[in-house]
Amino acid sequence: MPTTLPNHSSANKNPATGRLLSLDALRGFDMFWIVCGEAIFHGIASVITQKHALVQNIDDEQIAINSTLTMTERVFVGISNQLRHTVWNGFTFYDLIFPLFIFIAGVSMYYSFNNQLEKAGADQATARKHIYRSLIKRTLVLLFLGTVVNGLLEWKGFHETRFASVLGRIALSCFFAALIYLNTSFRKQIIWVAGLLLGYWILMQWVLVPGYGAGVLTPEGNLASYIDRLLLPGKLHRVIYDPEGWLSTIPAIGTAMLGMFTGRFLRDNRFAPQKKGWILFLSGILLLLLALLWNLVFPINKKLWTSSFVLYTGGWSLLLLSLFYTIIDAWGYKKWCMPFVWMGANSILIYMATHGLVNFEHSSRFLFGGLINQAPAPYNQALVWTGVALIQFSVLYFLYRKKWFLKL
Repeated sequence: MPTTLPNHSSANKNPATGRLLSLDALRGFDMFWIVCGEAIFHGIASVITQKHALVQNIDDEQIAINSTLTMTERVFVGISNQLRHTVWNGFTFYDLIFPLFIFIAGVSMYYSFNNQLEKAGADQATARKHIYRSLIKRTLVLLFLGTVVNGLLEWKGFHETRFASVLGRIALSCFFAALIYLNTSFRKQIIWVAGLLLGYWILMQWVLVPGYGAGVLTPEGNLASYIDRLLLPGKLHRVIYDPEGWLSTIPAIGTAMLGMFTGRFLRDNRFAPQKKGWILFLSGILLLLLALLWNLVFPINKKLWTSSFVLYTGGWSLLLLSLFYTIIDAWGYKKWCMPFVWMGANSILIYMATHGLVNFEHSSRFLFGGLINQAPAPYNQALVWTGVALIQFSVLYFLYRKKWFLKL
């Protein structure tokens, strides 16, 4: 664990040359929901469910909201429902978390690569070799860590091991986005993104799938699922397909590239910070509108990472970044976001820790068991995960103060 921040997450007040504090804060905000935030709100919603004897819909994993709930209870249940993945077509806030992380990684890569190339001066060749070495190393490490999260160390045989993973998709999408950026002009990068999204749509719409035909976008009948069953080694996460499979990684490259385009814009000194915030906001609205139009013929679908999903999540990512960037970097209100910064600066570490390395729930019960046990039974789970959040933020604050960061 190194004692210096990597380029893509090192603090700097100048957005043209260093890192944006808002980017780490947004990354931390993104991570918060999957490491502890969702469990807190699900716990509160569970209390409300028991209180009103509501029935949870198993099909869409959402709690019914009826007229007996108070306005506050409706808000908590609504948030809890948004923290569950859409079953197939459609969109919830929880569907945004993964692509938002890749989008942020794209922004960070642009800053990192340009900082390294500018520092190299005339010795661009050496700088590029260093970038390629780091990129390959990071990709391989993330691919391996992804399988570890999936249970690689509990080896149950090749066919019972899932090789596709969340970290694997981050690794591959960012790797290929970086190759496109490092070897093409900005104009050609735009053409690449358009080609990836349109090409994926064409493949999914018009390539025949044996036994189903062309353009069948059901879980078992679409081309991406068929290729997963045919070519993806090991175990498929959903038996008939894998949401992080081979073909659906193609449009995910576009997600990373949208982040790189955003990094290029933010690094441009021709616009004042507040104006940048407005441009980000309007760009986000434009992407959302384009996505909704595309949704009419190619549905927004996280499991397939459809092209409309790329634009839709890109739009929401821009809206969130515009909010964080304007408040933190343009207006200078920074103190409120520091807990998110602590989490964002060690995002991979906290992800690994909460997915098998550390039992934070057990730690919370051990440290706060007395308070938890004294609370009414329905509130126990929400309090347990509130304790988890306190532990995680305390550890991350300590690591941040010590400048200990997991660098890949």
